[in-house]
Amino acid sequence: MHSLSRRLLVSVSVPLALFFGVMMLVLDTGFRALSERSLRELLDSQMVSLIAAADPQPDGSYAPTPQELDPRLATPRSGLYAEIRSQHHLWRSPSTAGLSSDFGALLVPGERNLVYAAFGHDRVAIESRAIQFADDPKGTRALTFSVAVSLSPYEEQQWRFRRELIGSFAGLMLVLLATLAALLRWVLGPVRRMEREIHEVEEGRCETLGSGYPRELSGVATNLNALLLGERKRVARYRDTLGNLAHSLKTPLAVMRSSLSAGAESGAVGAEIDRMTGIIEHQLKRAAASGGALLGQAPVEVAQVAAELRGTLLKVYARKDLSLELAIAPATLFIGDRGDLTELMGNLLDNACKWCRSRVRLTASSDESAGPRERLTLVVEDDGAGISADDRARVLERGVRADQNVPGHGLGLAMVHDTVDLYGGQLSIDSSPLGGARFSLRLPGR
Repeated sequence: MHSLSRRLLVSVSVPLALFFGVMMLVLDTGFRALSERSLRELLDSQMVSLIAAADPQPDGSYAPTPQELDPRLATPRSGLYAEIRSQHHLWRSPSTAGLSSDFGALLVPGERNLVYAAFGHDRVAIESRAIQFADDPKGTRALTFSVAVSLSPYEEQQWRFRRELIGSFAGLMLVLLATLAALLRWVLGPVRRMEREIHEVEEGRCETLGSGYPRELSGVATNLNALLLGERKRVARYRDTLGNLAHSLKTPLAVMRSSLSAGAESGAVGAEIDRMTGIIEHQLKRAAASGGALLGQAPVEVAQVAAELRGTLLKVYARKDLSLELAIAPATLFIGDRGDLTELMGNLLDNACKWCRSRVRLTASSDESAGPRERLTLVVEDDGAGISADDRARVLERGVRADQNVPGHGLGLAMVHDTVDLYGGQLSIDSSPLGGARFSLRLPGR
């Protein structure tokens, strides 16, 4: 139910189904009433014909002559049956032959009724009427005329009407829903286009949304483009300001270091100056991080950045004679700032090269089934001594080093942790099959 089109279709189809259901009920009720009226008219007309055709017989009974009988009354099991009965005589139409038929009890003169009964397996409607002759005050010749009609044709007609009605309304409803779905697809086309273009901007395929939107969405598209442009300008201006600040702070620190004597420089003041320099670099790098994938920014090829870092690190650690392996899936991209990716992989690879014995491996791949902030997986591992479980959380803190004998400020891994957190990714540390530490990063990518 997260789709607007689906919500509209469901919200329309439910009342539409209720409306069609009520309409079918009304039409079925009307058709049933019409069938009952037609049945009564048939019974009345047959009753009048039977009474008019009844003639006295020599034995004192009454019966219609064969020539005046309805052909159906002369045909066995035709669905039309008749009976003339008095206290002493009984006549039934030939159509009742072989049927277990009971037309009911004798009626009081002037009485008439309509009942439903069963002749064997056939349901029938029976209309009966009692007649007393005017010259027979004692009622010795009172007759009960009965006409029965099979309900099978009417029930079959009614079920056929219901099937056709349900089929017609179901087909009409499907046609209406299909038409509505097509209209919704056409009407909501600009919304889907905006969704698609926003997704392309998020993945760095384009920088802004396109033009030509309807009046209701043109303002949204214009404001989003203005927001994207303003965000990029703000980040660029912010980083320029931080660069100027870094340059301004480094210069006084350099002057202070050069002004110190050799003895003082090696003492507490020199150490504090180095500490201040490290803190400034860390805080400036942390503030300069983009804090997430910049909308409209072109994705960065991981393989290219990794190759550049590999060449640099092999020169820096040339005396160590180490092996730096790259296992990067083709077309693996990082959605974010190139400088941030360089800092992340540079710090992790530098840390691995510093602590390894002879082997470092970088693995990169993408997982489209993961969330947008965790599709890129970077794994850096080495064959060094590794990091104990107790120290894995501590080494991510600013200024903490696992081994105080190794030079450094203890800021590299803290910078990595902060940047990953700003991008909404994940960072984990465990043991590598190579024997040392393994750093696993989940970042925006594709």
